[in-house]
Amino acid sequence: MRVFQKSLLAAALLAAPFLAHAESNFVTGNGALTANARLDFQITVPRVLYLRVGAGNAMANNTAVNLIDFNVPAAQVGNGTAVAATAASGDLGNGTVTARLIGNGGAITFSSTTTGALSNGAGDTISYAAIATSVASLAGVSEQLMHPALADGTTTSLNLTPTSGRVINRGAQWTYTYSNAAVVAPGTYGGVNTQNGRVTYTASMP
Repeated sequence: MRVFQKSLLAAALLAAPFLAHAESNFVTGNGALTANARLDFQITVPRVLYLRVGAGNAMANNTAVNLIDFNVPAAQVGNGTAVAATAASGDLGNGTVTARLIGNGGAITFSSTTTGALSNGAGDTISYAAIATSVASLAGVSEQLMHPALADGTTTSLNLTPTSGRVINRGAQWTYTYSNAAVVAPGTYGGVNTQNGRVTYTASMP
């Protein structure tokens, strides 16, 4: 019995430091009295980096890749009239996509990369320089996210710095148009991850 009681006492002593006790202060006496009790607070925030270009949910992964699809009318080929994307393109229609970048670790390098000029698979190409991007404000976001220029077979970058502290929180609506400034050979240039049709946007936070 005594051995059993000693074992229980030892277990209780080991567990004592892990028991939660609130601070209390009991005072008594005549006249004014003051009692104090304290709490400690702690908030742990992880380091995060979020980039969205096109359809997606905030602060979540999404594997869908939007297609920006230009169809040039036959009577307008190469006449210099800019061509908007078809209504189904992008997450907002007409070649307009949502762009969003959030990071809380300081400066961010934001870049676009292509593997080459858009190709039709028959030896003809259209340079990414023929695609223009306009930037408009995104509702609810005070700072615009500018678009890194598109170039053939290379990476172009923007260096983003926080306005204050270490947080970058930027967004925009990007609208793409095809300049249609030259007569080119027929065919479908680029496509869904084919014929140099994919642009990869990258955000890097050291």
